[in-house]
Amino acid sequence: MSVTDQHTDYAALARDIKRWGADFGFQQVGIADCELGEAETRLLEWVGKGFHGEMEYLVRHGTKRSRPAELIPGTLRVIAARMNYTPLNARDTSEVLADGSRAFISRYALGRDYHKLMRSRMQKLANRIGEEVGEFRYRVFTDSAPVMEVELAGKAGLGWRGKHTLLLNREAGSYFFLGEIYTDLPLPVDAEQSDHCGTCQKCLDVCPTKAFTGPYQLDARRCISYLTIEHKGSIPEELRPLVGNRVYGCDDCQTVCPWNKFASPSGEPDFAVRIGLDDVTLVELFSWSEEQFEKKLAGSAIHRIGYERWLRNLAVGLGNAPKSAAVIDKLNARADHSSELVREHVAWALTRQNGK
Repeated sequence: MSVTDQHTDYAALARDIKRWGADFGFQQVGIADCELGEAETRLLEWVGKGFHGEMEYLVRHGTKRSRPAELIPGTLRVIAARMNYTPLNARDTSEVLADGSRAFISRYALGRDYHKLMRSRMQKLANRIGEEVGEFRYRVFTDSAPVMEVELAGKAGLGWRGKHTLLLNREAGSYFFLGEIYTDLPLPVDAEQSDHCGTCQKCLDVCPTKAFTGPYQLDARRCISYLTIEHKGSIPEELRPLVGNRVYGCDDCQTVCPWNKFASPSGEPDFAVRIGLDDVTLVELFSWSEEQFEKKLAGSAIHRIGYERWLRNLAVGLGNAPKSAAVIDKLNARADHSSELVREHVAWALTRQNGK
């Protein structure tokens, strides 16, 4: 139990928490209760359809994901925070996608891995709360446990779930990271935002692989972000031409969203573009040795997929690239790669290149 006494002014504390959150670099902080019954039903229906693909971690913990107090006993409230991540001066997404010889990497992954920074800032916020109230029960999360981040952030008033299933905010679009503090403090909760998508469905229409089965329904098995990041095996052959030059993630549904016109660039140094990843050729990246991959991408979100899947993704991009001798030479150089996964995708890419 918390050692805070019955005289604690929790409304004032909630206001302080939001102010402290701004001091630690968050653009918004809100507070939610733990009632996720409707969200749990939707999650179970989604998983029941197999839309989660190989992401077994979404079901591994049972109802702990949708029942915070089962994950962390004693949890009464969730403090949710968001932090903008759009890197300053990154090359325009549409320009990179239009140049088939270049590699597109999701904007959130152009800098350092966000997990450490977000977790550190959430911990600082928790420490500051402790300075004010004394000992209290809490646990900090940043995309690191069975937590329904979007649902909780929505309940905390940070935005609403868009038709592309991401959280949207009128002032920030969807280009932000989320973090949470599960706590036993009985703080007043914030009002939820209403849905402002209206009749717009640009996000659904733009998806290259038609991964959306309808508004708020994503079949991850067809999603390019899933295929290039979460999926460990062979990318389905029928989807490879649709992947284009997207080698790590896909931002198409966010790029076309009208609300992202209001997204503000981040001034966080960790989110700044590293080693020119916003504007680099597929050939250059495919030329990296495993040692170069490890060295250049250490501390990057990209690093976690490993060198083998990195080459797999790049081989698909090269297969879709404009035909050139340089592309064919680089693919031939890896035609006998030790990885069967890489060899398969290189062979496909060579067949595609030679057919152009």
